[in-house]
Amino acid sequence: MKAWRLTAAHEPLVLTDVPEPVAGPGEVVIDVKAASLCHSDVGFLDGTLTGILGFTPITLGHEIAGVVSQVGEGVDGVSVGERVGVPTAFGGPGQAIDGGFAEKVKVGAEWVLPLPDGISFEQAAPATDAGMTAYHALKLGGVTAGTKLGIIGAGGLGSLAIQFAVSMGAEVYVAEINEAVWPTADTYGAKAVAKDITAFADQGLQVVVDYAGFGTTTAGAIDAVAAKGTVVQVGLGKERADISAQNVVFKEVTYVGSSAGTHEDCAAVMDLIAQGKAASILNEITFDEIGEGVERLQRGGVVGRLVAVLP
Repeated sequence: MKAWRLTAAHEPLVLTDVPEPVAGPGEVVIDVKAASLCHSDVGFLDGTLTGILGFTPITLGHEIAGVVSQVGEGVDGVSVGERVGVPTAFGGPGQAIDGGFAEKVKVGAEWVLPLPDGISFEQAAPATDAGMTAYHALKLGGVTAGTKLGIIGAGGLGSLAIQFAVSMGAEVYVAEINEAVWPTADTYGAKAVAKDITAFADQGLQVVVDYAGFGTTTAGAIDAVAAKGTVVQVGLGKERADISAQNVVFKEVTYVGSSAGTHEDCAAVMDLIAQGKAASILNEITFDEIGEGVERLQRGGVVGRLVAVLP
């Protein structure tokens, strides 16, 4: 079968032939129907995140949805023909084992999540990471009805977070440098949109979630959040940030990191999407365009989520 493989940092993905996976005990094989591209994939290519990979060459792709085609010995609760997604996790496909930029992927049966009726493979794929991660960060920050929330970045994660937060009843203020997506944030119900989160420093933001993580955005979150507020770090555009320790101390800011989420988070996101309460902005590409798609992400300017659709 065909698979897109990363051979080493600073090298482009290579489309090559690899053996088809076979389900062993406790495993299932999934025919991939949709695989979403993530900025983490750019990090694997440019060296920023390559060190966390289990091995190279490796098939990338950690946002996966498809149909179960094989079930290994001892597997209960998962059936051939079932529509499933694979919630992203450290140690999972596309990171520690071969991932979903392939025609088939093999995973542990405990990783798969049945898809609800009403959600497409194309929407389910980014929900396994972008959706789950966006939702988990809001929960970790304690966002509820009435929370004054700042969201930094209205891309793949942030655009979903706006929708989730509005559905929770939060009052959402969005910082996004790309003015082209401001109307979309307005459509989702954002109270206001600006280029920098510090524009809302006078709004009493109780929680700020940084889905960008470019250093200056993190510093801005610390500066903008209200006294005794919480800043949740999700984005890792840069490894380090120069923040005001004075603001952290004098405002008694809580600064926490949030990574991925739980099966329960992912299931909740799938249900919200299936109910029409949220959706990713999709840019569909073919399987053969995955390599070029990752390079497009690296160059920047992609609005929403690139999703490779397989027959």
